[in-house]
Amino acid sequence: AGLSAKACCKTTTDGIMPDQFFRVNLTLLIRGSLLRPKDTIEKWLKQQLEVNKTMNMVNLIIQENVSRRMKEYIGLMIPYIKPKQYYCTFHVQELRKNNVAEVESLIHSALTSKYENVSFAIQTVNLSIKYIEPKSCLEEDISSIYGRYIWPETFPQDITKMGCRKPSSNTAYRFCKLDIFTDTTSWADPEMRNCDKLVTISDISNITVTPGNAGEVVDIIQDLVDAQLSNNSQLSSSELGSVVEKLREVVHLSIIEPEVGLEIVNIVANILLSETDVTPVADIVLDLTDQLGNSMEFQGETINIKAPSLALSMINVDPDEFSGLTFGVSLSSTMIPEIFVNKSFVSQPLAETNATISVPSDLNNYFPPGVSNRTRVQFHFYGTPDLFQDLNLTNERESNWTLNSYVVSASINNSKVINLKKRIVVTLKHQTPKKPEDKVQCMFWDFQKYGGLGGWNRSGCETLSISSHQTSCLCDHLTHFGVLLDVTRRPISENDLQILTLISYVGCGVSSIFLGITLLTYLIFEKLRQDYPSKILINLSTALLGLSILFLVDHWLSSFSNYGVCITTAAFLHYFLLASCTWMGLEAFHMYFALVKVFNTYVPSYILKFCAVGWGIPLLIVSLVLAIDKDAYGNSVPEQAGVALQSTEQFCWLQNDIFYYVTVVAFILLVVLGNIGVFIVVLIQIKKMRANTLSANSRSALQDFRAVFGLTVLLGLTWSMGFFSFGPGRVVMMYLFAISNSFQGFFIFLFHCLMKENVRKQWRIYLCCGRVNENSDWSRSVTVGARNKKEDNLVNSDSLPSDNTSSIKSLTPPYNPQHIHTARWQV
Repeated sequence: AGLSAKACCKTTTDGIMPDQFFRVNLTLLIRGSLLRPKDTIEKWLKQQLEVNKTMNMVNLIIQENVSRRMKEYIGLMIPYIKPKQYYCTFHVQELRKNNVAEVESLIHSALTSKYENVSFAIQTVNLSIKYIEPKSCLEEDISSIYGRYIWPETFPQDITKMGCRKPSSNTAYRFCKLDIFTDTTSWADPEMRNCDKLVTISDISNITVTPGNAGEVVDIIQDLVDAQLSNNSQLSSSELGSVVEKLREVVHLSIIEPEVGLEIVNIVANILLSETDVTPVADIVLDLTDQLGNSMEFQGETINIKAPSLALSMINVDPDEFSGLTFGVSLSSTMIPEIFVNKSFVSQPLAETNATISVPSDLNNYFPPGVSNRTRVQFHFYGTPDLFQDLNLTNERESNWTLNSYVVSASINNSKVINLKKRIVVTLKHQTPKKPEDKVQCMFWDFQKYGGLGGWNRSGCETLSISSHQTSCLCDHLTHFGVLLDVTRRPISENDLQILTLISYVGCGVSSIFLGITLLTYLIFEKLRQDYPSKILINLSTALLGLSILFLVDHWLSSFSNYGVCITTAAFLHYFLLASCTWMGLEAFHMYFALVKVFNTYVPSYILKFCAVGWGIPLLIVSLVLAIDKDAYGNSVPEQAGVALQSTEQFCWLQNDIFYYVTVVAFILLVVLGNIGVFIVVLIQIKKMRANTLSANSRSALQDFRAVFGLTVLLGLTWSMGFFSFGPGRVVMMYLFAISNSFQGFFIFLFHCLMKENVRKQWRIYLCCGRVNENSDWSRSVTVGARNKKEDNLVNSDSLPSDNTSSIKSLTPPYNPQHIHTARWQV
């Protein structure tokens, strides 16, 4: 890896002079459009320097200068194209051992010649050449699982080779690397892939550990584990037992240097991240890491050791000056923990941490007696649950608990801390966000539970729920802590949640498209929006379109983790949800007074008043929430019925339960109950009106069903399903709820746009350039009473008598053709 293209495998021989090396620093200006400018620069350098095969360019680093203005160089290039500047650093390896001055002259001549073709030009503007004399890599004696190898002294940038111990016919290689930053040499790791291992994991039980060979033993174990896991996904139970026992022997018998401690932690981390079943040796591993912290010797007060999903922090404290400690860990996508230590008691969790543990100053009462200047407090973080598998949880009180956080621990060397008066504070981030019906519990790992097998125990810990993402634990002792989730309280499975999320996103996408088509239709054709019902439909469609679009982009916006963006998104989502419900309520209000209540007075500014209510009330509610507590909005997982949609992802939405139940649940419930009442009254009124209509007998059951379903969609009665999503039928109701509400926009288009005769007629006129056959089957196919349709009907003749005009007259000024009413809920 990274070897030069020079001599393949060269063995150092006495009397051979090393190659000469020069350090080159170069500034280039490039004009032209290059897809991969760094590759082009590297190719040009090789062409200039390696043309006679007397020099090699090695260890090349290229950096683009993106900050400096290059006005002074513009004159060197064609003036109408702004050049780009690149810094290059590399070594030149001269193979013939010529005179230093002569070689420098050759390098200078090769690199200062201008290169130009039809697409780009390269110009050198700064060049420095320095002759360096790096030392050879010294002889090194290494013992590993492949046997003992004495690597001879080797020149810089050369590869030395040795015969394998087994099989002797194969060869091992090692490279003497010249560092580009320091101009010094160092050995790379040996390349042993052609050699067989002389020691296996089963052999390490025969190795005797002494204080003097602890580091060598750990090296052998690490090589064996790495080799085994590179070829297999796991260690066998016997291999795991041998490794863990030997590592425990090391930490108990010798003082551990930080380098050796890091190797041990890496070995443990690699095993935990593999598919190895560590449950049988979990307690041994936990004891091993605890003893490692006690046995480590280091300079200073604090040392942190990190490996993938594993972190240890050891702190030497002065009992007389101890004022508490706070330890926090955040785990990024790289799985390497980032450690934060505060030498004071902080009751609040540290920002952006997955786990925080704070110990109070009262802890000094438990420091070992007689130790005046060296008491060690250590914290551990475990980013994998493999060491904490309590198989008996499934049988505990018929509950099914699962670990829902990372595990963090605190301890004092040679002390057992229990019954603290001032409790420690442990704050843990949930791996799966907590739903409102979920139960979480702070617990500690009890090594003595189940006859020494170990298990989770809740004694001595108080649970404080902070949010759906975090839980705080107040505990009176020191040990390993975690937050467990009772999954038996979960209403549906993770698979159902994923399906519901998919349905919601697909439904919102489809609804957004067809709501846009509906709005476009009513805005293009003026004749369609002359009556009040159509104007109400336009406002309802606008609100639902805003709700659907915001739901679709909400998770994407929340991923930016921007406080202001998330609050704004949540507030707008809340607003459009309330606006949608309000306009559904106004739809019912208008329908009630148009069909049931009879006025003989003109209502001025009718739609303007509706708009003031439909858009003003939601604005007032959202403004009050922001004024009272803007942090009520934030990043969370939405209520399952809260936004009429399903999502398992992070979401900008209401976090405060009080605001949620008052401004969402209660508001929707009020609107739905009112709409159900209007729905029943309107059906009764239509039945009475149809009883006096001769054409009623000609209607089919399918037409009646379409009319009722269209009215249900328009009034948003499907939202009531959210209030019945409990009990054995909860999952079915949630599926119906998600489908009906996410596709509500599509249903509105279907029943109140596509299936309306006058809408289709307007599109036919538009598409046919004003020509339409009024006697065609198409134009006659929607209603059987079209021939008797009167201009002032409140509803079309499919549902009401054609002479019923009293309702419209009570709401509009007489003789005004702009306020003709045509109901959209009958087809």
